[in-house]
Amino acid sequence: MTTAVSPIVVTVAMLTFQRPTELARAVFPTLKQVLEVNKSPSTAATVELLIVDNDPTGSARGYVESLGFAAVRYVVEPEPGITAGRNRALREAEASDLLVFIDDDEVPRAGWLSPLIEMWRRTGAAAVRGQVVSLFDVEPDPWVVAGEFFGRPPMTTGDSLAVTATNNLLLDLQQVRSFDLHFDDRLGLSGGEDNLFTQQLTTNGGRIVACSESVVDEFVPASRSTRRWVLTRARRGGNTASVIELILAPKGARRSMVRARAAIGGGFRVLGGSVRYLGGLALRSNRHQARGLRAANRGIGMVTASLGVVVQEYARKK
Repeated sequence: MTTAVSPIVVTVAMLTFQRPTELARAVFPTLKQVLEVNKSPSTAATVELLIVDNDPTGSARGYVESLGFAAVRYVVEPEPGITAGRNRALREAEASDLLVFIDDDEVPRAGWLSPLIEMWRRTGAAAVRGQVVSLFDVEPDPWVVAGEFFGRPPMTTGDSLAVTATNNLLLDLQQVRSFDLHFDDRLGLSGGEDNLFTQQLTTNGGRIVACSESVVDEFVPASRSTRRWVLTRARRGGNTASVIELILAPKGARRSMVRARAAIGGGFRVLGGSVRYLGGLALRSNRHQARGLRAANRGIGMVTASLGVVVQEYARKK
């Protein structure tokens, strides 16, 4: 005898900003799965695809509205930054039970959406994290390949995660609301807002579980497969990680300790990374050169955070 499941409402949110080619590549495979789940009695879900356009001019409106599907909804979020877009998705999903984030540079593989929902039903988790596989639009710099910077550790279904990104993530909105969580505006132009959000989720007692059956392919453009981009991202990553620690730390002596730890730890990373890089030069090892420089740049980001600097990777030109 099959146990009946309660019907639910799901919003799949895709944020976009002036990336028409990527959006066109991502929308149809995502919409296909939205429609498939809507037709599946076993899933018992009503799903919509929400496009949140972070371009104040609404540049994606014409394309999205030309699709002509009732299951697709389009909104413009004029406030710049990824945090504003994600918070707009939370507000727009007010009547939904679940919110699923997928990025506009990702294409879901067949059977992507249902496993997320099924894992949530099975575990009652506050969030379910699917797999992300990087695919390159062009052959990356050999230095980048040697450093293995785009590789991700394999996921085991059911594992608990302390923190995660939101580029293939289901959220139980009832639990999110009970914790009164939102994405922090202070990280709107720096990135890392998802790491802070999910860390706060688990700190409050919510559980994040992995679901390896849900897979999206993330397309890495030529501009991101270079050593310059990797090192810039490393500085931002080190900076953001330390900024998040400072945000979470209580005021006073504890925060001063976090600031000192970022400065000292960052300094050691700069030193250790530099030594590894020099060793890589001596050994003619691309891997040691790449990993050393990346570590040193992450350390630089940590040191700048200790000085009160927030690296705004997504700041827009005026």
